[in-house]
Amino acid sequence: TSYSYMESLISEWDALGILRELTKSKLVFIETKDVVETTLALDNYRRACDCGRGAVFLSVARGKVSEGINFDRHYGRAVIMFGVPFQYTLSHVLRARLEYLQTHYQIREQDFLNFDALRQASQCVGRVIRSKTDYGLMIFADSRYNRYDKRSKLPKWILQFMNDAYLNLSTDMAIGHVKHFLRLMGQPIDQEALQSVLLTMEEAEKLNPAPTQPASSAPGEGE
Repeated sequence: TSYSYMESLISEWDALGILRELTKSKLVFIETKDVVETTLALDNYRRACDCGRGAVFLSVARGKVSEGINFDRHYGRAVIMFGVPFQYTLSHVLRARLEYLQTHYQIREQDFLNFDALRQASQCVGRVIRSKTDYGLMIFADSRYNRYDKRSKLPKWILQFMNDAYLNLSTDMAIGHVKHFLRLMGQPIDQEALQSVLLTMEEAEKLNPAPTQPASSAPGEGE
C-alpha cells in the first residue's frame, strides 16, 4: 500500500541520514492510517508553522490529508509530488470499472489510468493554492512528468507554468528557481494591482443576478 511504501522510504532516509539533516531546519510530521494520530500531527504541524519554526508533512496520495486538508497561506508554501499516483490495478472494483468503460464507452484502460493518476496529482499539489493571493511551489519529482502524454493531462492552471525552462531540472537549477520565486512572492502585495483582478460587489452581482419574482396580478384583473 501507499502507507507501507512511505514507511519504507522514510526508513531509508533515516538510514542515509537525510531525516537527521532535515530535522535540523524543520520539524517532520507523518500521516498514518490512524485518524487520531494524523489529526494530532496536523495540529502540531500548524502550530510549528504559526510560531515560525516551520515543518514538513509527509502524506500519501488518495489519503485524508491530500484530499481533504487545505494548506493555505503559510501552512503550505511548497508541495513535492514523488511518483505518479496510479490506482491499485489488481482491485476487483477497479477491474470491473475499467471493463465497463471499455465496453460501453471505448475508453482504453491505460487512458483512464493515466487521466485518473494525473487528476489525483493535480489535486494533491493544489492543496497549497487556495485563493487569489495565495502562492506556493509545486514540484513534480518524477521524470515521467516530462512525457507529453502524462503532462498534457494536468489542468491548464498548472500547465501554463510548466514550460521548457522548468522541466527536467537538476537539483541546483531547481533550487535557483525556488529561491527566485520565493523572494519574488514574499514581497508585500500591491493592493492597487490586486483590485484590478478582483471583482467589486456590483460586478459580482451582475454575473449572478438575483432571480426576479413574477409580478402577481390583483384580484379581478384580467377578468
